[in-house]
Formats: sequence, C-alpha cells, structure tokens
Amino acid sequence: MKKLLSCAAVLLVFMFFALPAPIFAQEGSDTVTMEEVVVTAGRVEEKKKEITSNITIIDEEEIKMSSATDLGDLLVEKGIGHTHKYPGGLTPIGIRGFRSETHGIDLEGYVIILLDGHRIATGNASKIMTKNIERVEIIRGPASVQYGSTAMGGVVNVITKQGKGNPTFFVEGMLGSFGYLEKSAGFSGKVDIFDFSGSFSRSSMDDYDTADNVEGDRYYNTGYHRKNNYSLNIGAEFFPGNRIGLIYTDYDAERIGNPDCLYQNDLDDYKDSSNRILDLIYDGKTSDGLFSWKARYYEGKDKNKWFDPVASDPSGNDYDVPRKLTVDHKGAQTQVSINQEYLLVTAGFDWMNYETENDTYSPKNTEYDNPAYFLLAKARLFDQKFIISGGLRYDEYEVDMKGEGREESDDHLSPRVGVAYLLTDWLKLRANYGEAFRMPSANELAGDYNTTWGTHYVGNPDLTPEKSKTYEGGIDFFVDSFNASLTYFQTDFKDKIDDDGGWPDRTYINIGKAEVEGIEGDVSYDLGSLFSWDYKVKPYVSFTCLTKYKDKEANEDLKYTSDWHASYGITISDYDGFSANLNFAYTGKQDIDDWRNADTVTWVAPRIEKGSFTVANFTIAKKILSTEKYGGITLRGEIQNLFDKDYEYVNDYPMPGRTFFLGLRYDF
Repeated sequence: MKKLLSCAAVLLVFMFFALPAPIFAQEGSDTVTMEEVVVTAGRVEEKKKEITSNITIIDEEEIKMSSATDLGDLLVEKGIGHTHKYPGGLTPIGIRGFRSETHGIDLEGYVIILLDGHRIATGNASKIMTKNIERVEIIRGPASVQYGSTAMGGVVNVITKQGKGNPTFFVEGMLGSFGYLEKSAGFSGKVDIFDFSGSFSRSSMDDYDTADNVEGDRYYNTGYHRKNNYSLNIGAEFFPGNRIGLIYTDYDAERIGNPDCLYQNDLDDYKDSSNRILDLIYDGKTSDGLFSWKARYYEGKDKNKWFDPVASDPSGNDYDVPRKLTVDHKGAQTQVSINQEYLLVTAGFDWMNYETENDTYSPKNTEYDNPAYFLLAKARLFDQKFIISGGLRYDEYEVDMKGEGREESDDHLSPRVGVAYLLTDWLKLRANYGEAFRMPSANELAGDYNTTWGTHYVGNPDLTPEKSKTYEGGIDFFVDSFNASLTYFQTDFKDKIDDDGGWPDRTYINIGKAEVEGIEGDVSYDLGSLFSWDYKVKPYVSFTCLTKYKDKEANEDLKYTSDWHASYGITISDYDGFSANLNFAYTGKQDIDDWRNADTVTWVAPRIEKGSFTVANFTIAKKILSTEKYGGITLRGEIQNLFDKDYEYVNDYPMPGRTFFLGLRYDF
C-alpha cells in the first residue's frame, strides 16, 4: 500500500505540471511535435504518434550533453531501470524488473540490446560506445513479436549515425581524475551518392577512490589499460530510396581490472574483452513509398578472457589458468512492407545462429539455431485518428550440446495487439497487450555433463519456454516544446526455469511465477520556448515506480529489484556553442542476498534491504573559438558524482567518488 500511495503522490505532481500544456498550446503556437519517426517498434519507419506501446527515445543532443561514454552509463543516467553495474566495464541493463544477461550470452537474459536492429550476442551495455550514435530507441515492455526470445522487459535499439550534409570531422581529447585519458576522432557527411560516418576513441584509467564522505578508500584494480572503440557506417544510395550500406563496430579492451568486492579486494585479477560486428544492409522502396523492403546479413564475435593469478587471492577462488568464453554469431533478416494511407503491413523472416566455446567450464561447446517468421500490421481508421496494431511471430529453436549432450528443438508463437486513439493532434490514449518468452538454454534443454565438483547435469527436453503476458495503458502529450507520457503496466510471468537441486544428478524444471506492475512517466518542458527566450531552459523528469514485484512461489518481493528509478534535472543551451546539463539519477531500495555474511557451511546468504541513493552528474561546454573557414574549438567540463556520494549498484562494489574531467574538441 505504501508503494501505491507514493506512486499516487508522484502522479499528482506529474499531472500538476502536465495539465497546463494544452492551455499554453491554445494561447501560443499551434506547432505539433508528435511527428517524430521511430523504427524499433514496428521494424519500419513509423510516426511516434501511431505507436501503441511505450517508447523512450534518447536523441543525439541528449547523448552529447550526457557525461556517459558508453551505453550502460547512458541508460543508468536516464534512469531506465535497475542495473547491476560493476567496476571495470560490466553493465547489465534493466527494464520493468527484468535484466539483460552479461555473464554468458544474451539469449539467457530478459532484455535485448540491439545494434541497428539486430542482436549483438551480449547483454553488457558497456561494450557499446556513444560517439557515433544517432539515437537510442527503447521499447518498454514485451517485444518478442518483433525480435524473438528474451524480449520480456524490453528492447534497447542503438542506431548508428548515418552521414548527411557537407563532410565534417572532429578530434577530441579529455583528461580526468584517477589518470583518465581519452582520445577520439570522427567524421560524417555525404558526397554525391556516398554517405559516411565514423568514429574512433581510445581511453585508459587508473584505480579509483571511493567517496571521501565515508572513508575515501582506494579501490585497487578498478582501472583498465586500454579501451578502443571503432564505429563505421558507410553506404551508397544508387537509386532514390535504395541504399546499400556497411556498418562495422568494434569494442576491444585490455586488462580491465576485476577487483572483487572491496572487503576482499583482489589486486591482480583482470580480463580482456571484445565485441565485433560486421553488418551488410540493403534498404529499398518504390518512388511512391507504397512498397519498401530490407535485406541484411551480419556476423560477429563476443569474447571474454579472464586471468586469475594466485599472487593476490583473498577469496581463495583464483586459478592460475586463464578462462575464455567466445560467442560467434551470425544472422540474416529480410522483410517487405506495403504502406497505404490506411494500412501498413510488414512480413519477414529472421535467422540467427550462435556458437559458443568455453575453454574451462561445461557446457564447453554449444550451437543455437533460430529461424523465425513474423507478420506485423497496423490500420489507421476514422480519419487516421484510431490506430490498431498487432502481430504474430513464430520461432523455431534448435540447440546442440556438441558432445556434452544431444540435440533438442522447440518452438513458440508470440502475439501482440494494441490500440491508440488521437483525441487531438497533441493528445493520445493507448493500450497494448503483448506476450514474450525465453527459450530454454542449451544446457537446460539438452545437457549431459559432469562438473568438477561432482554434479551430473542432465537437460530436460520437456521444458517449456519461460513466458510473460503484459497489459499496459497510457497517455501521451506532445505540444510544441512540451512532452509528457504516463503508462501503467502489469506483467504476469510463469514457467521460470530453475534446477531441481538434486545431487549428484541434477536437472531443470519449470517452477517459478512472478507478477510485476507499476507506473512509468516522463515530462519535459522548454521554458525558453514558452517565454520566447533566445536560449533553452529545459527541466525534465522521468520515473518508474514498481507498485508490485512479487515472487508468487515464495510469496515475497523479488530480489535485486528496486521499487523506484528516477532521472531528473535541467538542460540549458544558448544555441550558439554553450550548453550545460545537471542530472540526478535515483535508485530505490531493494532486497538482496548479503554474501559477506553468508553461512560458511551451507553458503546460504541472509536477505537484507539495500538502501536507496541519488547520483548527480554535471556537464558544461562552451565554444571558445569559431571561424567560418577553419572550424571551431569547444571546451568541455564534467563532474561525475557531483556531491561525492557513497553509492553502489552491487553490494560491496562501491562506485568512484567525485570525479572531474576536462576536454577540448576541434570541429571542422
């Protein structure tokens, strides 16, 4: 009840600020800003006003004004959902109580990270840079109809920048606390039929200190030797509306510290990590736009190698032999759409193949093969004021344990339906129902292997996919420089897969159930536009309040699930080279296992409540030199953890104290 009352209080405040917007719209300009185009929800370009689910967009301007250097930090700053962020570059992402998988492959998580519409084989958002991103589109809620298995909590689609206009390039350098050093360069533009956009960055950092307002300890082995990020998007529009493109992304990091928790700080464990993807695309359409089509082939490799020297071994778990996990993945997508005035239909085929190699632990080698067929449709009725959308997707799924088991297969059908009603040009009501699933992993379905500690794992071919059903309803305002959205959602989750606890023979069963419900909202308003100022002053707030997150089998709140997430702040810009952003990110309390005080015999950890915290980041930039012929120079400053807050996303893994950065950028 307390959770519901606190959400209701925020809702009243939200409505107080939101309701004046239509009045201002009537008195002032009649410009409507609901025409923004998105591509993630329906896999084709659609106007945001026609989307029936809750979509969040982080645009290029927000990315530039953020202090984040990778996708993980960006989503944490925007308060999208709970994350289990560790030192050194490991950031799963959460949406509506579900999280992505970072320790294995993304097929074992509940949130998908996409790069330009396809999977990247990892749920670690730290492996995606922000330098060459045009925008990030986030589906909050189920998206299995569009993207298949594991899209229960939602989808994060990172869209790479495509070159436009006259060619430009930049070089940038940044220095920061704890020996931080970053160098980057990039270019973008279009010449005749050819477009190009790319960037490169290299950074390094020493070990950091925790917040001074507690103890100010040096947290050893939290730095990294090198992180390289490459991004390239090139293409040729050989016929109007028809483009062949190539996208290449490469994250390559060496000697990332793996420090363990602070109270047993390991001084020498580290990992090397990489993620590389090559993507070939053909986009086409007829001159009248009636028919459009897409064909794509992609392949990549996600690789992690852990080094555990025994020289410093406070946990007693180090082995003087490196461990390696490699995921080779490839896939293809084809789709064709017909877009009439009152009807949009898209049909397509997806194929995805994963091969994993683990040189230490079982299962050592697996293969996943997943062909799928989908049909998406949208009708625009009653003078295009009433939108009905829906879709079906059929997935076939085959796993092969490569010598430590057998081959097994399964399939699943996913439906979705939604409606939206445009009450006015600036006010939309929407409702959506969607189902999502996670297919059993290879070892859960088909394993047959022994572990070094004497357990014999046997896969269960009778497992059914984990499944969820989500109902949501919401309202959106889009008027001039005012934007607001409010959504209620409720998700029923069932058939969770877990091991049966047997010994020495152990298998997997469908056993768990859960229920998650809550309210999401966001509002922003450019006061400069409202009062006809010649600069922007834009306060903003977004939040997620979970009113229920219940494990129905144990009859208790889900662990590692925060009740609140919020991001709020203010952005200022004079449209002439000056900008500043002050952002606060709040993470609510959650129940966790206290592994520091786990029983040394049974290894059962007591359940405790981890407290809430707020982190403030500040960025400011000013163009200090501007010439028409030779370009311009911009000075940039950042303060992360502005108030030197002691905080941690994972218990006993504290984040850095107050951190300063100063950078210089040349644009031509």
